[in-house]
Amino acid sequence: MRSRTLTLLAATVGATALLTACGANSTPSTGSGSSSASAPAAGGGASGEVGVILPETATSARWEAFDKPMLEAALKAQGFKADVQNAQGDNQKFATLADGMINKGVKVLVIAPSDPEVGAAIEAKAKKAGIPTIDYDRPSLGGSADYYVSFDNEKVGEIQAQGLADKLKDKPGAAVVQIEGAPTDNNATLFGNGHDKVLDPLYASGALKKVQKQAIDDWNAQVGGTTFEQILSKNGGKVDGVVAANDGLAGAVITILKKNHLNGQVPVTGQDATADGLMAVLRGDQYLTIFKPIKQEAEATAKLAAALAKGDTAAADAVATGKLHDPKNNRDLKSVLLDPKLILKADVKTVVTEGYVKASDICGGDLAAICTQVGVS
Repeated sequence: MRSRTLTLLAATVGATALLTACGANSTPSTGSGSSSASAPAAGGGASGEVGVILPETATSARWEAFDKPMLEAALKAQGFKADVQNAQGDNQKFATLADGMINKGVKVLVIAPSDPEVGAAIEAKAKKAGIPTIDYDRPSLGGSADYYVSFDNEKVGEIQAQGLADKLKDKPGAAVVQIEGAPTDNNATLFGNGHDKVLDPLYASGALKKVQKQAIDDWNAQVGGTTFEQILSKNGGKVDGVVAANDGLAGAVITILKKNHLNGQVPVTGQDATADGLMAVLRGDQYLTIFKPIKQEAEATAKLAAALAKGDTAAADAVATGKLHDPKNNRDLKSVLLDPKLILKADVKTVVTEGYVKASDICGGDLAAICTQVGVS
């Protein structure tokens, strides 16, 4: 993973602005990205305020559409007042928001930083102030968070790669391109590790042929599409399968495949079960996506916050039964690692049934009959 040097000032952390995305589950929200929800302490539960800082809205709709309301609801159920803010992809703003929450003495600080070094600096300040921290969705490598809550991101990569390998099993030597996420995003690194775990042995055996693996800065879909087009051209227009790390990159790849009359013939992976991704799966342009139920992530975070606010480490450890190794400071971070779900065409109804996407969002026009066929209503 690429690292960067930050300058730490007395009150804020300055850093180059960075947008990263793990994905989206819905259309982008037009909200301001900050909110405050309050609730009386539940009987025997926690009380006080929990600060939450989400990373951005420009490249990922999930933070405002799902994480924010689901975190607010989960923290309220635990008896907290929730102060949920969004840094809008600005590392300086992220640090400033954190300073404000630390200065007002939140019980617990929950952060999803775009840059792990920014997160690590914030966690050092919170620790000095006696405030426990939780890394949400992505870790601050080299930091001092008490716990980490996310999905098993290496497993996400394994599921994507295995799904593609299974689809190509009757095509020996199939040419595969890997379009990976941002090299600064540890989650993207984990997705890539999962891809390699499955695909490298197949490349070595000759069952598949690796054309190129390329990380895309900032998860920028436009750059991803241009990069894929260049790789495709260099390979003489030959490609049999594409591992795209998320639905945004998958959509960019599909655009290039359409341009070359290859869409529907070349299986493409994705992630996040976005409305666009699900429609592409229904049409057959995208082979699979990955569904990550964010409500589970929010509820686990709220349970950890309640335990930490009361100083109950045993209760927190009972929730966080997994671990993530942080190579930067050589420690195992106690973690909640939730299970992702593979979504093929026949599974699209799962995302609708669980309320993350409405049937009306994905079943219009040419997809009406297909939705009926796969039971989406």
